[in-house]
Amino acid sequence: MKKQPNQLHLILILGFLTAIGPLSIDMYLPAFPDIAKSLNTTVASVMLSLSSFFIGISVGQLIYGPLLERFGRKTPLYFGLGIYAVASFGCATAQSVDMLILFRLFQALGGCVGMVASRAMVRDLFEVKDNAKVFSTLMLVVAVSPIIAPTLGGFMTAHFGWRTIFAVLVAIIVLIIAAVFFLLPESKKPDSSFSLKPAAIFGNYLSIIKTPQFAVYTFTGAVAYAGLYSYISGSPFVFMVYYHVSEQQYGWIFALVAAGLIGASQVNNMLLKRFASEQIFKVALTIQNLIGLLLVLSIITGWNNIFSTIGLIFCFLCCQGFLFPNASALSMAQFGHNAGSASALMGFIQMSVGALFSAFVSILQTDSPLAMTGVMAFCSHSASLIYSFGKKLIVKKASLILVEEEEVDMINTL
Repeated sequence: MKKQPNQLHLILILGFLTAIGPLSIDMYLPAFPDIAKSLNTTVASVMLSLSSFFIGISVGQLIYGPLLERFGRKTPLYFGLGIYAVASFGCATAQSVDMLILFRLFQALGGCVGMVASRAMVRDLFEVKDNAKVFSTLMLVVAVSPIIAPTLGGFMTAHFGWRTIFAVLVAIIVLIIAAVFFLLPESKKPDSSFSLKPAAIFGNYLSIIKTPQFAVYTFTGAVAYAGLYSYISGSPFVFMVYYHVSEQQYGWIFALVAAGLIGASQVNNMLLKRFASEQIFKVALTIQNLIGLLLVLSIITGWNNIFSTIGLIFCFLCCQGFLFPNASALSMAQFGHNAGSASALMGFIQMSVGALFSAFVSILQTDSPLAMTGVMAFCSHSASLIYSFGKKLIVKKASLILVEEEEVDMINTL
């Protein structure tokens, strides 16, 4: 019997598991200059610790997918969160930037289990029709991170030193482990028949990605969501260099946009009472396309100013509050028995695509906001193309299956 989605402690725990990655990124960003000074290196070198984290969080999700199928949900959670705690302690005590980069890699390899397990457990514990609502609620918890984490990280760095940030992350993960142990139910029994041989794992992932509905909504959602990564990558230049706002003002702008994302995800919850996930997803993607086009045109024509840019970015990223939860729910809908692997593959694709487009912003960066806004618009329009062609593939696949079933029925009557 599946649990009902009205248990606050369950939603909070799954939300904090999902937020481990964003929290680990956002909290230490303000400390880059202090870390560089403390370790006798450059900020550019410290930034490599962020790159190593992205690598770990992308690849690690593929590792945990099979483990969550073979050993159930909670045992891999303890294993991964334990690695995260040890690696966080290593970051707090690192004496060189190379050690920090290495420990950040292991921190990501451990922490990403929360992202994979939480998505799989949503599919395990809640009815399919409620999944989009649950993902919207999880986004509420996750989206709080970019609002409070940079401010909290900056405060700790200024008053207690940058190493305190990682000590606090150790404390947070210990509390999460305790919550998982005492309050989180095991949602899937271990399956000893699930093979951990590389060939079997690869075949399992291949069978998942060949499922049209999973492929279409995962890639559409990932490319659309990459617009958020593009914003995160390009916004420091756009606001602090191009528009000359202070670090404190940038923090308020960042918080405002994050608040919009939170609000949109909760509006999505209300809309799901009247509309299907598919309907909301399609409309949100169309609106985001139009906003992305306006963003680019405002820069090209020179009609942009800081207020119009903030307003358009706010609206563009509000669309993510509708796109991400519905894309996740639609991607996972067909995988009740294989939710761990499906969740892992979806997470890997999302993080990899996001990191790729984030890198494009850096590569294309000039002395205007066009790199950031152009990549954001490109993400949205590319997602629309994937969705349009993908929907035709889903319909065609469904038609072929229906024809095959009818042929079988006809044969059986002979």
